Amino acid sequence: MSDMGVTPWLTVIGIGDNGLASLTPEAQSLVWQAETIVLGERLETVLTGSNLPDLKRVLNWSAGFRDTLDEVLKLRGTPVTVLATGDPMHFGIGATLRRYLPAREMRVLPSPSAFSLAAARLGWPLQHVAQISLHGRPVAHLARHILPGARILSLTGDRNTVLDVADMLVANGFGGSVLSILEHMGGAKERIIRRTALDLANQRPEVSDFYTLAIDCAADGPVLSPIPGLPDDAFRHDGQLTKSEIRAVTLSLLKPHPNALLWDVGAGCGSISIEWLRCGMGLEAIAIESKPKRIGLIEQNAYLLGTPDLQLVEGLAPDALTDLPDPDRIFIGGGINHEGVFETCWEALKPGGILVANAVTVEGEGQIAYLHSVHGGELVRLQVSRAGPVGRFSGWKPLMPVTIWSVVKERAA
Repeated sequence: MSDMGVTPWLTVIGIGDNGLASLTPEAQSLVWQAETIVLGERLETVLTGSNLPDLKRVLNWSAGFRDTLDEVLKLRGTPVTVLATGDPMHFGIGATLRRYLPAREMRVLPSPSAFSLAAARLGWPLQHVAQISLHGRPVAHLARHILPGARILSLTGDRNTVLDVADMLVANGFGGSVLSILEHMGGAKERIIRRTALDLANQRPEVSDFYTLAIDCAADGPVLSPIPGLPDDAFRHDGQLTKSEIRAVTLSLLKPHPNALLWDVGAGCGSISIEWLRCGMGLEAIAIESKPKRIGLIEQNAYLLGTPDLQLVEGLAPDALTDLPDPDRIFIGGGINHEGVFETCWEALKPGGILVANAVTVEGEGQIAYLHSVHGGELVRLQVSRAGPVGRFSGWKPLMPVTIWSVVKERAA
């Protein structure tokens, strides 16, 4: 019985590559008590030949997550055991189920995660390693982690994942990176294959569908830091781009914090929302842009810079803001002087949230000055000059000055 006085009806058990033999006596007894077992495709082969108890029902996530989840929820109050690989709370089904059920209704018994097993075999301290999942996620998620000297452990989808990763590393100038393919850790078929990204991209070897990927990034590629202020040429754009220095200041004023949602209104090429997501911490962002060509640029930039989870809304504010989840932060990069844009944003912004608006036109500055007089906040005007050739010499070439207004929406008393 849990501390809350409720007996958990749903048990989530992490299982190793050697099947039921990997379970503790407590976990094995819970499997035998279950009236229903839920598992995934990968565990069908792991459990082949196992002496499973007579069950009222066996469900498989491969039938469709939503449909299977509905069936599980209908069994609420009866003993149900979900079998998962490794640690179910680390990029696993346990973490997903927690979105639908309170913790007091669940009992979770983890096995060592794939990350722990891989780190033990490679001798990598886990606290110094990026831990990600490319299982059921675009390989583009990896891009934000590719840095000189970085070590990355990743869950994978199938045998093609490592080849897609190798291609990405080569394309980004990290072809010398060493990849370790750790197959079936803890099982009878355990094997480790080590190759450089360039070798893998050229040789295309056959690998198992069930493996964890370790990447030791060679220090010979460009540095695209997670700290805001990427070079302007990191983005594809049509001139509508918040310049690097202004971008870094803008992100510092937005103050990213864990799990915060950003609205990027008038997103242009998406540079602000993409840099926001690259900060990590479970951040979310919605880019709102009215021009279809710029939507295409945002999609390209999000893929290339490792933020394919950026949500896109095509439309003109304020109408395009209808029905969006309330944000913790708002950046208005375009349209601050359009009727209703600020008012709609301010109404949606959560109490304690921050709104930042940039303006380069006289009209935009006038609107910001007026809003500052009504709502307070901070005003900053930045003028950036970059050195460039002047004949045989160098001189300063100024960019357009930018006025930045940041304001906190006070919490109700």
